[in-house]
Amino acid sequence: MTRPPELDLDGKVALITADRRGWTPALALALADAGAVVAVAGAPESDTAAAVDAVREPGRRALAITADLTQADDVEGMVEQVVAELGRVDILINNARVEFGKPFLDVTENEWDTVMERNVKSMFLCCQAAGRRMVEQGAGHIVNIGSGLASRGLWNSAAACASQGAIRQLTAALGLEWARLGVKVNAIGTGWYSTEPSAEDAERELLVRYIPSRRKGHPSDLAGLVVYLASDASDFVTGQMFHVDGGLIAHA
Repeated sequence: MTRPPELDLDGKVALITADRRGWTPALALALADAGAVVAVAGAPESDTAAAVDAVREPGRRALAITADLTQADDVEGMVEQVVAELGRVDILINNARVEFGKPFLDVTENEWDTVMERNVKSMFLCCQAAGRRMVEQGAGHIVNIGSGLASRGLWNSAAACASQGAIRQLTAALGLEWARLGVKVNAIGTGWYSTEPSAEDAERELLVRYIPSRRKGHPSDLAGLVVYLASDASDFVTGQMFHVDGGLIAHA
């Protein structure tokens, strides 16, 4: 099927961060299928290699980068490598995050710091390093992939909720700050997701019955919106968080 011209990412360079949830291959492939050259960055134990393989399998170009996304020098080096090898950075997809649940009174200082480092500090560093190049270019798209916990609370998840609220506010503030500089910043709030296909037994899970769409999401459910927010079609959209959660936020 022919893509609308404004959704075409041909000639664009996309950088996506990876973690261990297994979402990165589907998102990296969606960007590549839309025409982008894709760089994937993450820790050695992340799904960076799987994402690069997914992009290269149909013959598209991909670059793998090993980086600690919580360290400023690593993040700056990551962006410098993308620019040096691919020429520029037009799109940043902040996909890496850690999930954490524990009763608040039992959360240690180290655990709190780890959640904030992996979810908020890493996004701050990536937005700053890639955003600096985008501001210089006068154009760019940043997509912060977060959680619906940015908009609603959940028991035993205070640290995760606080980190997601920070992501939502970072998105809104940067969207305003860079609106006149040609850089669009938006976010996606996800719900309960799985990398496994939906199964009949899973449909009967209590958790699934709470989701209005009666299934968990799959990373591929994000693909269309990620491409849209990374494309020129979304140039009048900034500072927003879009929920792709099967109706959970509406249900709440």
